[in-house]
Amino acid sequence: MASPPPSASASPDEIPPGSTTRPARLVVLVSGSGTNLQALLDAIAADPAGYGAEIVAVGADRDAIAGLERAERAGIPTFVCRVKDHGSRAEWDAALAAATGAYAPDLVVSAGFMKIVGKEFLARFGGRVVNTHPALLPSFPGAHGVRDALAYGARVTGCTVHFVDDGVDTGPIIAQGVVEIRDEDDEAALHERIKEVERTLLVDVVGRLARNGYRIEGRKVQIGELG
Repeated sequence: MASPPPSASASPDEIPPGSTTRPARLVVLVSGSGTNLQALLDAIAADPAGYGAEIVAVGADRDAIAGLERAERAGIPTFVCRVKDHGSRAEWDAALAAATGAYAPDLVVSAGFMKIVGKEFLARFGGRVVNTHPALLPSFPGAHGVRDALAYGARVTGCTVHFVDDGVDTGPIIAQGVVEIRDEDDEAALHERIKEVERTLLVDVVGRLARNGYRIEGRKVQIGELG
């Protein structure tokens, strides 16, 4: 049911359909409360055989956060890679790539990870890093997607699950969920409704990628039936 790691000859933009031998290996990166991580943990626990993936490690850019505590309670190995412990951002990026690579992930899930990965990380895991964003990309990219949608006067917004590339929220879109903006919404209320949709969408997307395989062709992501 799971995809094996890409072979040396495989394109980083293609993961073949899953085999029946093992679930896909996920490394999940977090920076805070880890609610998206918990959604993945719950989905896997509810159907360990059918979901198609397992979380083999959780990494963070900060110590003592709830996301790490969630992983530890679930018995999942954790690692912390702090920017301030490295001489440059490039050195941190290389260290993060090494720490992540130690767990041989098929997919890396950025679940509220608030750091932008760099060249070395993407060279190693490009085409395999899944991220969420609280807006309907390409509208309102960046750190303030919810605030920007409200300020613009948009009537609908939502969330996007996409692959990470070397831009800011510019990678190929996998799936999106729509959330209506209400007249009474402030940023906090709107963001909370977006997060509810985001958690469900992320769980669905990661499971489908793991079970069915995928190919990235330009800006389009094809899941399953790769031929």
